[in-house]
Amino acid sequence: MCGMSQPRPDRSTPKTPPARPDASMSLLTNVMDHSLDDGYAEAAARKSEAGMRGLPRTLRAKLGLAAGLVLAALVVTVGAAQARISAPTLAKEREELINRIQKGTGEADKQQQRVDALRDDVGRMQRDALKKHGGDRAELLALLAGSTEVTGPGVKLVVDDAKDAESGGGGPRESSGFSDTGRVRDRDMQRVVNGLWASGAEAISVNGQRLTSLSAIRAAGDAILVDNKPLVPPYTVLAVGDGQRLSTAFQDSADGQYLHVLQENYGVRTRISAENEFTLPPAPSLIVRTAKPQTGPAKSGGADTGKGTS
Repeated sequence: MCGMSQPRPDRSTPKTPPARPDASMSLLTNVMDHSLDDGYAEAAARKSEAGMRGLPRTLRAKLGLAAGLVLAALVVTVGAAQARISAPTLAKEREELINRIQKGTGEADKQQQRVDALRDDVGRMQRDALKKHGGDRAELLALLAGSTEVTGPGVKLVVDDAKDAESGGGGPRESSGFSDTGRVRDRDMQRVVNGLWASGAEAISVNGQRLTSLSAIRAAGDAILVDNKPLVPPYTVLAVGDGQRLSTAFQDSADGQYLHVLQENYGVRTRISAENEFTLPPAPSLIVRTAKPQTGPAKSGGADTGKGTS
């Protein structure tokens, strides 16, 4: 029997779609398609949702928030009002304090003027008493003691630190306490003053401070003290005497040469000149400790038989 021919089964494999060109770059493709990490996206969504829930939604919550804002504004307003109200009071207290300070300063100035006047009266009575018992020698004693103002010719010597002077330093300057830094020391001023006395000066002042036989030149740190009063450079030394002769004698003396060495080796600046006339003030705090009148006649030659110290 003849049979019908059956169709032959199709054994061919189905065609698969072609592979993507970027199939081997799946990680890079994922990064490009999802630029924001899913975790970050979820966190942003939760934060946004929480922010929406944080806002008051009910009328009661809204009223509470408004009340809080009103209370804060009220506190700020009250503080500003109190500050504004108290401002005139503070200004008045400040003005009263300034008036008290000015009044106290004025009273202190008046007392100082009174003290100066009394000091002048005491000095005048002392000079009158010395003149009464000592004659013309009282003027000489007052001059040597520095209790009177002196006017006449003399020498003006200005001593100043070097331009690049600094505190501290290395080697000694004839003493273990003085450094070679270009700063003028008390030892230097002592030698300058003693050199002027030895050269014939009759009266000396340093920066307006009159020197007496009791004066002391010392140091406190880098400051120079004359009778415990600090001085600042430049140091102006005025010496009454025969101007040109005094200047020459001082510069030729050992102390003058010492000052020249300071200028040459350490940069200390000096300037000396002869002056026709200047005035030195009296010593500010001269105290007569004991004074006894002459008990007997003066000996021949003007020798004093009495004893006295000042």
